[in-house]
Order: sequence, then structure tokens, then C-alpha cells
Amino acid sequence: MVLFLDTADAQAVKELSETLTVAGATTNPTIITKSGKAPEQVAEEMLAVLRPDQRFFMQVLAEDFEGIMADARAICSLAPNMCVKIPVTPVGLRAIKAAKAEGMTVLATAIYSADEAFLAAMNGADYLAPYVNRMCNLGDGIQQVADLQQMLTNYGLPAKICAASFKNSLQVHELLCMGVGSVTIPPDVAWSMVKHPSTQLAVDEFTTAWEQSFGRRTFAAL
Repeated sequence: MVLFLDTADAQAVKELSETLTVAGATTNPTIITKSGKAPEQVAEEMLAVLRPDQRFFMQVLAEDFEGIMADARAICSLAPNMCVKIPVTPVGLRAIKAAKAEGMTVLATAIYSADEAFLAAMNGADYLAPYVNRMCNLGDGIQQVADLQQMLTNYGLPAKICAASFKNSLQVHELLCMGVGSVTIPPDVAWSMVKHPSTQLAVDEFTTAWEQSFGRRTFAAL
């Protein structure tokens, strides 16, 4: 499984990359505007903390074909590990084909159905981002992702699912059990998967018992 972080917070990506195996970060126009930072600042800060082998995905804003392509080229020109997100509108699907023809790494986004995602995969999209929580609000989002995974397998398409739009770790858990190849999750959801309160309670019990017996809180005697 490949883990991306869905955020504009470079410091959060840095901290989680030190703790977990993180493949990079994704963001979108809403996340950037909520950060209070200009997109150029977000890109600069993120690229400063990401390794060359970690990818950073930014999304086009234009809605016409030429504008989408201009945005995509501008994003991918920022660094070798920059990738572009393109929504799966009709003109976006056309742009996905064109962007792939130019050698860009493309994540098809704003996906609300398995069919939309499958058509983006046929157009060459490298990653497919179904909006899991939003799809769950409209129906069975988890099943739609399962359907998509089966479609990709049936037809041997190389596109990878990069499930997005999570509100809790249970949704992530369900997709991991399903074998989804990658997810992009907010830092708070990632930390909730790491910081189980019972784990810390167990560690506290071990440390207390050790200290009471040996008068120190480490294995090695200093």
C-alpha cells in the first residue's frame, strides 16, 4: 500500500514522513485556500521537505482544455517530482489524455463513480482518486471503490486507485482490507491510526514496572 498525505501543511508531512513510510503529498484548491497561503508558497514549502522520490500533486484550476493544459505544464515544471491532478469532467478527460502524451504523471480527481474513474484509467491516468466519504454520503462509496478495483483487474489497466476524501480511519481500514493500492489521507486521520490510546497505556505500564524494579526507565544502564 502506498500512503500519501492530503494537506498543504509541509511541517505535518515532514513529521509524518519521519514516523511513517510516506510516498508524498496531495493537495487541492480548497485545502490551499484554507491554509491561508499562496499556492506558490505551498509548493515551495512542500518541495523543501519532500525527498526527490516523494511526489507532490497539485490541481489545475482552469476549466477549458487549453487552460487545463497550461496549468498542468506550470505545475509539472516546478520540480521533477511534481504531478498534476485533473478533475474527470469531459474536458478534463480530454486533458488527461493530452497530459499523458506529454509525459506528465496524472492523478484523475473529483471522482464520484467507478465508471468515471475507469474511463480516466482508459485515458492513461496514473492514479484515480475516488472521493470515498462524499461517495458514502450519496450511496455505497466503499462498494464503488471495490467495483473500480475489479474493473481495473478485469481489463488489465495499470492505473492505481488513490482513494481520497476520508473522515475517519475506519474508512481507510475498509479499503486496506480490500487491497486498494494507495490512499491519500489528512494528517489527523494518519495520526489517529498511529496513536491508539491503549498502546500508550501499555507502554506506561511496562515503564512503571521496570522503574520500580530496576530504578531506571531504560534497558541500557547509563
